[in-house]
Amino acid sequence: MDYEIVLLRRRPELVPEAAKWFVHTFGVPEGEYLKSMKEMLEGNNTVPQWYVALDGDTIAAGMGVIENDFHDRPDLAPNVCAVYTDEPYRGRGIAGALLKTVCEDMGAMGIDTLYLVTDHTGLYERYGWEFYCMVQGGDGPARVYVNHKNG
Repeated sequence: MDYEIVLLRRRPELVPEAAKWFVHTFGVPEGEYLKSMKEMLEGNNTVPQWYVALDGDTIAAGMGVIENDFHDRPDLAPNVCAVYTDEPYRGRGIAGALLKTVCEDMGAMGIDTLYLVTDHTGLYERYGWEFYCMVQGGDGPARVYVNHKNG
């Protein structure tokens, strides 16, 4: 399968479609995604950032980088968030390719450590992430992973 990893700041025309896509995965209101993506496009700041993997014109997977992914440890920032691959595209290495791109992109912008909050075990270790600690998230306790190898 051929897919394209897209940094949304370089393809702003995809922002409305991407915001809609992220809603179907996490249920966060579309306006919140649009607000974050607009902040990305308007600012010279490194965070937030948003990324998608395209299969032709179809978004197959995506993730973002925000300051805090709804947990009680503001010192653990920035956070990779909204990591999701649509069912038909799973098991093809797309999430790993996106994670690699995100880490490299953020490293190029001077951010050498990223955190990721999740309930999953085993997935992120495959891509060089290490379990760091537990945090209190919006839905209760959650695992935090860290990646120090950006760039």
